[in-house]
Amino acid sequence: MSYDPKKISTFPTQPGVYLMKNKDGEVLYIGKAKNLRIRVKQYFGAGHDTRQMIPYLVEKIANIETIVVMSEKEALLLENNLIKQYKPHYNALLKDDRSYIALKISYEDRWPAVRLVRYRGSPDPDGLYFGPYTSAQAARETLDLLNKLFPLRQCSDQEMARRIRPCLLFQMKRCAAPCTGECTKEEYDNHLDRTIKFLKGQDKEVVKDLYDEMKHRSENLEFEKAAQILRVIRQIEKTIESQYVDRPLGHDADAIGLYRQGGEAIITQLTFRGGRLIGSFHFDFKNFVEDDHELISSFILQHYEGASEIPPEILLPLSIGDEIPVEEILSARQKRRVMVSVPQRGEKKALLDMANTNAEAVFKSQKDEASIREKTLLEMQEKLSLNNYPTRIECFDNSNIAGHEPVSSLVAFTNGLKESKRYRKYKLKIGSKPDDYAAMNEVLTRRYKRAKEENDLPDLLIVDGGKGQLNIALKVFEELNIAGVDIIGLAKEQGRHDKGLSEEQIFRPERKDPIILRKNSPILFLLQKIRDEAHRVAVTFHRKRRSKGTLHSRLDDIPGIGPARRKALLIHFGSLKKVQLATVEELLQVKGISAANATTIQTFLQSKNE
Repeated sequence: MSYDPKKISTFPTQPGVYLMKNKDGEVLYIGKAKNLRIRVKQYFGAGHDTRQMIPYLVEKIANIETIVVMSEKEALLLENNLIKQYKPHYNALLKDDRSYIALKISYEDRWPAVRLVRYRGSPDPDGLYFGPYTSAQAARETLDLLNKLFPLRQCSDQEMARRIRPCLLFQMKRCAAPCTGECTKEEYDNHLDRTIKFLKGQDKEVVKDLYDEMKHRSENLEFEKAAQILRVIRQIEKTIESQYVDRPLGHDADAIGLYRQGGEAIITQLTFRGGRLIGSFHFDFKNFVEDDHELISSFILQHYEGASEIPPEILLPLSIGDEIPVEEILSARQKRRVMVSVPQRGEKKALLDMANTNAEAVFKSQKDEASIREKTLLEMQEKLSLNNYPTRIECFDNSNIAGHEPVSSLVAFTNGLKESKRYRKYKLKIGSKPDDYAAMNEVLTRRYKRAKEENDLPDLLIVDGGKGQLNIALKVFEELNIAGVDIIGLAKEQGRHDKGLSEEQIFRPERKDPIILRKNSPILFLLQKIRDEAHRVAVTFHRKRRSKGTLHSRLDDIPGIGPARRKALLIHFGSLKKVQLATVEELLQVKGISAANATTIQTFLQSKNE
């Protein structure tokens, strides 16, 4: 043991935070304590701490630093800040690089709209966010429903600024048309207020407001508008009945569920708004040393930091020992009372049991999937006679049209799953003549020269193609003096790329005939998935490159239109297509565009389309 436990006798007995470091000064673990000396001592001594990952942590500790604070609340806040700063290996960390999908209403717009947005970490404090949603599809379905129920604008700021008459959505009763003054600010804000209430789960309040307005319209003999409001009411009632799970809880709350085995755990958050279940989110943690109550406490402080909305009650699966300081921290963040509780009976206990059941189901499902992937990779190693277990697989694909804008893509899969942060895109320098072999030689040389220097080589390389591409890869690895990486070529019979209609051929070095796997082989399915992902990334990148080239060349060739005017046109209209469709009057609305410029632009672009 590199750290001498006798030093602990000199530790303070006040509350505070401790930082465990290795011999290189790297922070391995950060914890909090009411009594620093007693808490740190628990990590040492035979059988004193039975948590699975503790022995791995203790054997790496070379130094322990302590920071004394005045209260448990300060210790919680300091621990949370230091975990975010150092990201220790043995702490349970929420992944800040994860992409979240939400609906956003901007604070800055005079006529706010609901937008679908993605963000990482915490959302920016520039609007009202609803979510995150479990999938982009779920968010789009909600947005589509809102567009049917509440007539907020759906156009961009540029479109709204240019519009001189209402669009088709106004005729369909899907937009109040504030762009042309068809509604007042007060009317629009009423629609916005109902949208926000609906997103918050306050459906009954929205329906009540609509019933009141319908009655008012009827009394004023506005029967058509009253009938329209009734249709909205019926659709909301149908939506509530079909989409939400009713619970008699009656108010807003989050139920936190936990399932754990050793150093792996799943935390589930069930979100209840207005007494109805409106969302379920799962968070997985691996290789951490916190016990259950420390894990839940740390999760709550990390998860609700920067949250746009914290419910008035959070139901916990167990006592965390820090309920009072945690409540104080959350209440300060939300600027109102937030309670954390551990229900023992009744309806709240039933909700908690539901959250725990979901956490267990997700954990076991992930374990089953991981087991299946491991079995597939083991079979791949055996069937393809690989020297390495293919933990990390890299695959390349090239894309060009008649040699124009040649590009290549690299995708990486680790333990059978996509690892997007390792994806790479390459602009190739092989010239204008199409040459797949030259393209493969260039991209492999660029990638693996650097990978060798950084000691970042994969276990298996897949090249999209047959013996020719495989021989190029072998030649590159020989020139770079790289050994120990398995290489295979994956190609459809006769080079076809129409999925499923021809046999896949797998080429291996020093083997004359290709390996043919059965069509329902899980190995073949995984290889196809990797190859198709590389193809998708390459084609998408190539289209983007071609699009930029087209956009530049057409606007660049218009006489009298320099870089400043080109930029102004694109900012105002948003795309080349909309510039092409613009009238002379619409072009004149762009800053810096004269009547002569507008006529020249329209004449030039129309002649190019003919």
